[in-house]
Amino acid sequence: MTRDRLAVLGSPIHHSRSPAIHRAAYGVLGVDWEYTAIEVTEATLAEFVGSRDERWRGLSLTMPLKRDILPLLDRRDPLVDLVGGANTVLFADEGLLGFNTDVYGVERSFREAGVDALASVHVIGAGATAASVIAGVARLGATTVTVGARTASKAEPLVALGAALGTDVAVVGLADAPAADAVVSTLPGGDYGLSFPAALRRRAVLFDVAYDPWPSALALQWQDAGGTVIPGIELLLNQAVGQVRVFVGGDPGLPLSDEESVVAAMRSAVWKD
Repeated sequence: MTRDRLAVLGSPIHHSRSPAIHRAAYGVLGVDWEYTAIEVTEATLAEFVGSRDERWRGLSLTMPLKRDILPLLDRRDPLVDLVGGANTVLFADEGLLGFNTDVYGVERSFREAGVDALASVHVIGAGATAASVIAGVARLGATTVTVGARTASKAEPLVALGAALGTDVAVVGLADAPAADAVVSTLPGGDYGLSFPAALRRRAVLFDVAYDPWPSALALQWQDAGGTVIPGIELLLNQAVGQVRVFVGGDPGLPLSDEESVVAAMRSAVWKD
């Protein structure tokens, strides 16, 4: 039986652009796979995953499912254990395999914006996405990261992650605005009343992982100062490229056949109304 079923899981999930992005990729690759969005919560995840039949190839996961999936996996890519979350599941003969492509998505989004090296980064928020961001900027050479958090204890795992990566992670208040080469907001879309000095906004790159609504309140601040902004839709796109690599070849580091054309189709699907 052909494994031709895939889906993105979450709650709420009706707004997801992942189906359009993935379908565009599989159209270019010439594979007749079905990719849908399915409402699944923390409470129903185990039952849903356990009831999939042999037609299922893979799953994309949104928060908080990226952490809840971990006990259900038979094997994890080392990056999953490092950052404490899996956003991709591959159904294989040997069981459920978990991967994290968010880290690749963070790194690739910076590089595509012309940022190939970072020394210092300020991360707003202390959740699972922040962990992937820290791992991603470490690949770009970041040796110093500050994490803005409402509750300092919530950021303790990020300090430990930094130690494992050779990156010094310090925790500050959510409203603090330390000097940095880049500011990365991992907060959901919304206006959190945060304000950053104009000099920082002009010099530091802003990467706001939220993409709905867009532009975000922070993005508008940066634009007003003439600063550089990387929209969150870039992370959605680039982590999806890693997922397609997993679903096609079983390896997020293995480029696709004619990947340039695949990514172009995915990017077109992102912006299509």
